[in-house]
Amino acid sequence: MTSKRETFTVWMKSLVFHGNGCTVFDTNGEIVYRIDNYEKIRSNEVYLMDLKGKVLFSIRRKKVILPFFSYWDIYKWSCCGCKENKERRTPWFQARKKSRSILGRDTACRVTLGRHDKATSNGGYTILGLAGNLSFKITDSRGQLVAEVKQKQLSSGVMLGDDVLTMVVEAQIDHSLVMALVTVYGLMRERFE
Repeated sequence: MTSKRETFTVWMKSLVFHGNGCTVFDTNGEIVYRIDNYEKIRSNEVYLMDLKGKVLFSIRRKKVILPFFSYWDIYKWSCCGCKENKERRTPWFQARKKSRSILGRDTACRVTLGRHDKATSNGGYTILGLAGNLSFKITDSRGQLVAEVKQKQLSSGVMLGDDVLTMVVEAQIDHSLVMALVTVYGLMRERFE
């Protein structure tokens, strides 16, 4: 969390050979977050880690009767690294697809604080898809902008590939939480499973 707006580069590639995931760089080109899935494509659980490999969040897909009613539980890991901590047993947030466009692409999802059956009305986020392959905005429960992700454009005006994104996070926002939300949206769009 910082006192000013921060910009990150999200590369939708894993640094691990034959891995699935993404790598996040700060404005100095340093790696700050990574997602690596060593198992298989379309895994039901992925891990958001810092540079040193410390797990910050795990995102677990929960399937119900029909696949399009699936939801994702977001677990925050504690600092102690204990495998049986309370945070891993109880989802911190839950994400559900909210709507679909005419072409079948996900256009929005709702992320609520706590499980859907016990969600609080004042906590949560909305992720709204924009024009483009993986462009979207994240707003809080009051409708205030939290972060925006879009295809990266160089200062010369050249657009980079659709696997290189710019993520702008507003001031006083937890960067790791925003990355967890970006991860959920990427999973919904099947970008790095």
